[in-house]
Amino acid sequence: MSTATQPKVRIRALGKVFEQSTAPHPALDGIDLDITDGEFVTLVGASGCGKSTLLRILAGLEHHSSGELLCDGRPVRGPGADRAMVFQHYSLYPWLSVIDNIKFSRRLKANRAELTSADVEAASGRADALLSLIGLEKFARAWPRQLSGGMQQRVAIARALMGRPAVLLMDEPFGALDAQSREVMHDLILHIHRVERSTIVFVTHDVEEAIYLGQRVVVMQPRPGRIQQIVPVPLPAQRHQDMKHTPEFRALKAEILARIKASAGMETDADLLQRLNAVQATA
Repeated sequence: MSTATQPKVRIRALGKVFEQSTAPHPALDGIDLDITDGEFVTLVGASGCGKSTLLRILAGLEHHSSGELLCDGRPVRGPGADRAMVFQHYSLYPWLSVIDNIKFSRRLKANRAELTSADVEAASGRADALLSLIGLEKFARAWPRQLSGGMQQRVAIARALMGRPAVLLMDEPFGALDAQSREVMHDLILHIHRVERSTIVFVTHDVEEAIYLGQRVVVMQPRPGRIQQIVPVPLPAQRHQDMKHTPEFRALKAEILARIKASAGMETDADLLQRLNAVQATA
């Protein structure tokens, strides 16, 4: 395959089996997915569909049991500088300031003999640029405990971007934030995506979040985890929060929710309440 047409991430017939004491547990089966350079792809699905497992395999934190996984044409066999992960929990180093948390990985590399002072200076400039990108210039010397949850997650994202990874992997990074903070982070990560031109793979349980952020939504189904459908998102690159209230957005959200519900045999809270009311009425 030529470089011009080669996807950034190529997944073919990927499977994952967890060996357990009672019996093997298949977590993923037959995953086929291509992700192009600079694309923003979101993964959704019912609990147990393997979306976080797939992300960890992409990060090299888990090994797949079968199939093929390539990043820039090279097999993924473990963690690498070409991929960075952002977790739901911020995991900042409490003894380091904001700017030193961002610089941490490069500070380790700066102790290696092959890096010059120019390299270290460039890394410092990169950290300052990222601090500006996430809007926390005034908090460069603050400690993590002095920041809100949303601000801490901004720092975690900047730290992940420090080494200019080819792929940014995000596992429900805004799940612990309140609704208002989540909206702010949605627009911030879209801005970062435009500026950094990163390839982003984003796992979420929130369908609205998946649609608003993603260029494509990968809908997964459980037992074992596999791709049910890949849904293109017909929104312009420049997005704003009012789009979430349009009929087209609401219809797409309802369609994806219905697919998740059907694939998992799930019952929504509304369905459960209706059934309970019916039982009560006949009692």
